[in-house]
Amino acid sequence: MYHGLGTDLGSLSCLSRAKSRSISPENKDGAKGKGAMAQEGTGKECARDLGIGWKISPSIKIKAGELCEIANIEGPGAIKHIWMTPTGVWRKTILRIYWEGSENPSVECPIGDFFASAYQDNHFAPVNSLAVCVNPGSAFNCYWEMPFRRHCRITVENMAEEEMVLYYQIDYVFTEIPEECAYFHAQFRRVNPLPYKEVYTILDGVSGWGQYVGTYMAWGVNNTGWWGEGEIKFYLDGDQEYPTICGTGTEDYFCGSYNFDVGGKYMEFSTAYAGMPKVIRPDGTYQSQQRFSLYRWHICDPIRFEQNIRVTIQALGWRSGGRYLPLQDDISSVAFWYQTLPFDKFPPLPDADGLEII
Repeated sequence: MYHGLGTDLGSLSCLSRAKSRSISPENKDGAKGKGAMAQEGTGKECARDLGIGWKISPSIKIKAGELCEIANIEGPGAIKHIWMTPTGVWRKTILRIYWEGSENPSVECPIGDFFASAYQDNHFAPVNSLAVCVNPGSAFNCYWEMPFRRHCRITVENMAEEEMVLYYQIDYVFTEIPEECAYFHAQFRRVNPLPYKEVYTILDGVSGWGQYVGTYMAWGVNNTGWWGEGEIKFYLDGDQEYPTICGTGTEDYFCGSYNFDVGGKYMEFSTAYAGMPKVIRPDGTYQSQQRFSLYRWHICDPIRFEQNIRVTIQALGWRSGGRYLPLQDDISSVAFWYQTLPFDKFPPLPDADGLEII
């Protein structure tokens, strides 16, 4: 029997015929009874007095410019949890996931943005949500359920100019997948700067039957003053000029209010379904632009579509005379959704310079 993603403990006592498996550098294909058998790896020298079974291969190294396959699984099954801790440049480390032998990825995203952590610096920012947790000191955890029927392939590409180290564990089950289960997708976009009076597109070019389940945004502000008056809009199933769902403001969409302002300063927060876990403030010297890391998971309120979906958000502040000011900010996003296959090919990912946060 298949048990989907739950938000309570009520299903944990139900027995299942699903088979638990896990892929890591200590068991790269997840085979039953084959873990901890590595004879070569990044921990070999540390275990020279102990031998096989004593943390010989806890991680992998990915050279500059190298793409590494970290999972290749024959289904049916479902990814249940992904844990990663990468060194290197997060914005230039690209996670891709492919379903059912497709040549094009259904997930293509810088690793930090995928885990709601675009801004990589010396200030740890915990994320405490149902879908994603980021724990001390750089532990990325994903709990989005990802079913597949025939095949799953996961790769990590290092687009930086230096070698990186990746620790990872991918926990999954072999089980039958009901007909109504759709495929997980995540798409990254960035515009820097946003042209004057243009809206930012979070997602477009999607056709199929599915549901939109989450948004992550990394927002770099290029003006002084408040930046979040803009409305988010969901265009569903053929909507043209006007959307079916229209929000009331950026902070409202991310489940906050009144500028996220408590006592005259931005207040970070991280909850089950929404958060602003990180605010980067000017330091008076080199760090001059305010930056905001925001997530909203539609776990209890998925946005359903049967034919297509387009999602946009305005960048809007204030100017003189109580008038709105269209902003020209550095905006990145990840859209998360489930849909039937086949899917539309993603727009090209920016190159390394186009990804870099400066």
